[in-house]
Amino acid sequence: MSPLSKSPLSKSASAPADLRGTNLYRVAIVGAASLKGKELAEILRERNFPAVDVRLLDDDESLGRLEAVGDEISFIQSIRSEQFERVDFAFFASDPRSTRSNWKAARDLGDTIVDLSFALEDEAGASIRSPWIDRQTGQPVTPELQPGPLVVAHPAATVLALLALRSEKAGKIQRMVATVFEPASENGQKGMDELHEQTVNLLSFQELPKNLFDIQVAFNMVPRYGQRSELALDAVSQRIRKHYRRIARGAAEPALQVLQAPVFHGHGFSVYLEMEKPVAIADLSQALAGEHVVVSGSPEDVPTSVSAAGQGDILVALSTDANHNNGVWLWATTDNLRVAALTAVECAETMTASRPRGQIQ
Repeated sequence: MSPLSKSPLSKSASAPADLRGTNLYRVAIVGAASLKGKELAEILRERNFPAVDVRLLDDDESLGRLEAVGDEISFIQSIRSEQFERVDFAFFASDPRSTRSNWKAARDLGDTIVDLSFALEDEAGASIRSPWIDRQTGQPVTPELQPGPLVVAHPAATVLALLALRSEKAGKIQRMVATVFEPASENGQKGMDELHEQTVNLLSFQELPKNLFDIQVAFNMVPRYGQRSELALDAVSQRIRKHYRRIARGAAEPALQVLQAPVFHGHGFSVYLEMEKPVAIADLSQALAGEHVVVSGSPEDVPTSVSAAGQGDILVALSTDANHNNGVWLWATTDNLRVAALTAVECAETMTASRPRGQIQ
């Protein structure tokens, strides 16, 4: 017997089996070739999500590509309405345009929609969620038999909300100021490729490709993209604020700036907290530490994008402000793709209670 036959996450090659009375689900990943899609498939395997059938779907450019699902190699198939038949959870890790074009077909066939692309955040009945914050606030999640699309909260909003809520256990926050350093991977493989090509071309004194960002991002830090870019850091900032308000009601709301950093992968966060009263670093460290937050224990153990890669935790270092007795600085790093994928899968896990197991639609 192969190792895969013992794993709950596998892709069935035969006709769909009747799963009634089992604890298994069928899953579709739209945008399976994307960075988020690949990370999502990995998290499903690591968390032993009870999926017996995982369908990898993407656009025409990725058709026939081989991707690993658990211990199996699977082909990416085209996104067609019939691919959503007999599916329990449809994860949309695709670009927003593809999500908008295909999500209704999945919805109409009874699939539960989990959106990592943010394309559906303004749709009627949509909810924005982060299970990490739900657990921190103790907010009950009411199961819905026919839920609207579930939009996974922006990973930066999840991180900032968790840091704020944990910090408030040590004392009241008077003011919170945060700078988010955006990695190229937040714009998918195209963002990674353009940063790489700019880096190579700069070192060889060649002209820089600027098709995506319309500005130099290699060896540079920018507060906005070029005028011809379809991307906008202001839009990222607005989304983080919107998601933060939705998931962390009542928490101190940060003044926020988003900068494009010349890094391929991993969010960085520089957060200033002005507390109502002085708080000892040890007390704040104790308040912050816990599920999904690891606080540095020594000055030498400084979080970096490299140390955060592949981690499902927020790595944090604290220091006092030299000019303000009530001021504390937090430096935090996370694996942005992993946080997004983890929270997406956890969203689906919380929804299994309201979804009939193995239901044939």
